[in-house]
Amino acid sequence: MRDFSYAQATSRADAIALAALPDTMVLAGGTELLNWARIGIAEPARILDITRIPGMEGVEALPNGGVRIGALTKLNDAAQHPLIRASYPVLSEAILKSASAQIRNLATVGGNPLQRVRCPYFRADEPTPCNKRIPGSGCAAVHGFNEKHAIFGWTKDCVAVHPADPPVALAVLDADFITEDKNGGRRLAARKFNVLPGEDPTAHSVLRHGELIVGIEIGRPAPKSAYLKIRERESYEYATVSAAVALDLEGDVIRRARIALGSVAMRPWRLAETERRLVGQKLGSPAIEAAVDAGFADARPLSSNAYKIKLARNAALRTIELAARA
Repeated sequence: MRDFSYAQATSRADAIALAALPDTMVLAGGTELLNWARIGIAEPARILDITRIPGMEGVEALPNGGVRIGALTKLNDAAQHPLIRASYPVLSEAILKSASAQIRNLATVGGNPLQRVRCPYFRADEPTPCNKRIPGSGCAAVHGFNEKHAIFGWTKDCVAVHPADPPVALAVLDADFITEDKNGGRRLAARKFNVLPGEDPTAHSVLRHGELIVGIEIGRPAPKSAYLKIRERESYEYATVSAAVALDLEGDVIRRARIALGSVAMRPWRLAETERRLVGQKLGSPAIEAAVDAGFADARPLSSNAYKIKLARNAALRTIELAARA
């Protein structure tokens, strides 16, 4: 592990100034940064601790009926907040199915979306061909171990998936990440926060150097929502496939549907065609299966992961049922 200097910010202005320095990385919960440093994925010259900045924790209702979650809010605190549990069950469920309880007590809502891919070639102790780790070196997973990898949005330059659970729920809720940096700040759509390989195979997210996530804002409540995570073991395992669904119902008729899949692409994957076809359909109708199938028209399996297409399809169908009963 490379030697580094350490600084602790006590205000947003302080953090923004220090984060813009070259070769600086931000520490919040630290549950991922320590792994990156240990493996050699990241070797920053400076670590900036932002955990003592006031006013960046907590959940508050917004005048428009939505909610704002401070970026430094611990995952467990967000998941168990009464407002999140009642109005956004899909997010509460996604958080509680992520990592372990101990990690959720440290990890933050703002840091979780910044997780990097779980590809074994990216996280190898000895560097292997991986464009995200060594730009221009290729992608060993294309013809290697790829049973957990992408079925949507991949290119020969990268076939990895984003591993986190909460971003899938945030994508289905059309949430925004609120950021600040030396140039001001931005609202970044959660559903497009991560970068597809066709856009840039070396990037993980659209966040710029020195830009900090300070909060997450979600629109009107989605009580008819649910999250389903399929994994090899129930405790502390990343998803093989996950699904998040939010429904607007009128009786048993779907007036609006939002569906996102996790661990199938480099970003949470919205099934836009499925969402369009579900409008006006009755719960339990055969048309629902047809609508879900239409969302998989662009799915492309790799050499070892064709099973994920059926698994993701069934997860989407099951999560629609769970959301309708929420």
